Amino acid sequence: MKTRFFLAAALLGGTLLAQVTYDRLLHADREPQNWLTYSGGYASNRYSPLNQINRSNVKNLQMKWAYHPLPTIHGGSAQKMENTPLVVDGVLYAGNAMEVVALDAVTGRQFWRVQHELSSTNYYNAYEVNKGTAISGDTLFWATLDCHLIAIDVKTGHVKWDIVMADWRKGYQYNVAPLVVRNMVILGPATNEAGANCWVNAYDVNTGKEIWRFYTNPTSADQPEAKTWAGDSWKHGGSPIWNGGTYDPETNLTYWGTGNPNPGWSGDVRSPGDNLWSDSVIALDATTGKLKWYFQFTPGDEYDWDATQVAVLANMDWKGKPRKVLMWANRNGFFYVLDRASGQFLMGKNFVKQNWAVGLDESGRPVKEPSHWPKPIGGSYTEPGTQGGTNWYPPSFSPRTGLIYIPTWENSGAQSAKGDPGPWVEGERYTGNGRDRAPDGSIPRPQYRQAHGLPPVTGGGRAAAGRGRGPGRASAMYKTEAEGYGAIRAIDPKTGEKVWDFKMVDYTESGVLSTGGDLVFGGGRDGSFTALDAKTGEQLWHVYLDGANASGPISYAVNGKQYIIGTGGGIMYSFALPD
Repeated sequence: MKTRFFLAAALLGGTLLAQVTYDRLLHADREPQNWLTYSGGYASNRYSPLNQINRSNVKNLQMKWAYHPLPTIHGGSAQKMENTPLVVDGVLYAGNAMEVVALDAVTGRQFWRVQHELSSTNYYNAYEVNKGTAISGDTLFWATLDCHLIAIDVKTGHVKWDIVMADWRKGYQYNVAPLVVRNMVILGPATNEAGANCWVNAYDVNTGKEIWRFYTNPTSADQPEAKTWAGDSWKHGGSPIWNGGTYDPETNLTYWGTGNPNPGWSGDVRSPGDNLWSDSVIALDATTGKLKWYFQFTPGDEYDWDATQVAVLANMDWKGKPRKVLMWANRNGFFYVLDRASGQFLMGKNFVKQNWAVGLDESGRPVKEPSHWPKPIGGSYTEPGTQGGTNWYPPSFSPRTGLIYIPTWENSGAQSAKGDPGPWVEGERYTGNGRDRAPDGSIPRPQYRQAHGLPPVTGGGRAAAGRGRGPGRASAMYKTEAEGYGAIRAIDPKTGEKVWDFKMVDYTESGVLSTGGDLVFGGGRDGSFTALDAKTGEQLWHVYLDGANASGPISYAVNGKQYIIGTGGGIMYSFALPD
């Protein structure tokens, strides 16, 4: 694929040339005017101490500018923006699956744009989104849908180097925001139910040379973890990386969530067993990539409950003693608190309605409700539904209120399908959701049919649609509360109890931001971007952005003026108080 560079204006001024050193990343809290990592800082709490915008004046927010990127290849339900921008010394770096730009954070004026072309004829089997970039020194790192890692000079937009990390034809994709730690840029690929085994690895920020790699699935039948998969099913187990990582400099551990085992909706070919390291948080030594500990949320998953969330780190009083904790609201509907040095389970409680587990045992392992395990052929009604109690949408923890704010799907139960996944075929979907075979028992997947000399299936249908449009997300609908709703849910992490709820007329795919002005920002698929009182959940301001909110809101400041970023549809908007 071709990468093209466009210069719109010269970057001028000494502050724009400042290096983003490791020390700056390590102490991002000292620069509240900037947003230096995907989650704002290594702790991933998505909290901004800025307080110029507060509960008393947030009602006066005005739109200042908007950024409308290139449309994605197929548009439709994939045309939305999941990108969390970075802000460094007055310059904002944003983009989508097609491009990355540098903008004036005050006016939205474009300095440069780097475009990475994707073929409209290729079937990438991927979500056409990008969650964000990372920065080190004067280099911006962008992972593309077709598995390139591109290093861009932040001053000019010129590409320094461009490496291919994986072969997308084998079922890989990248839409995560990388994580920079010292001289390394760390990230991993996902597979969209294609049974392509994934990993987390580190590259040298200067050269793109690989430093270490940790596979999230076994690589040999001799590994103990391979025994947690039936037969050789570990060879096509997936365990993708769907979101960015977190780093704890005190322990030198980096934490990553792994996705579901493949096939995702049927465990018959991989049971019995826990299917390690799927649906887990893995703690890796950031220097070597060696596994230090893991915690698996949903052993032997048959419901597509990826651990696609971001670990949130905090130091807090825990039962009368100081504790360094990791908080995780999981797609399976449970909220967990772990010791982040050892992985010890401290507390777990469901934060949405669920019917698949009797509860959690003293180690945090789910005690499964027998009627759901194994899932019967044809499926079963399960709460939460496939999308989960939450998903990749990043939460926020406010040290001011001591609450964690979780984008939530409630009453989302649905029939979780199950069927024969058929044979694994490289690069094609391997789901076990009953759509892998046609009604006559044949395999409709085009690459399988081509490899076996069979004619293509005609007549459309999801099972036959192996090429062209990538998988989309459900379109927004207005729902009654009984039919299901989205919410920003405030949880006390010490007890797991709900403190307040802000309910929406539809589900949410938006992340959450909390601020020193005691505000919480977020939104819903209905297009409403909103500001809430962080202590009570009262709505204080909202604006309609003509499309689903699907990014993580951020806050930054330039020349003492605070700004808020939100998105709607495929567009990014900046808000501030009147001049």
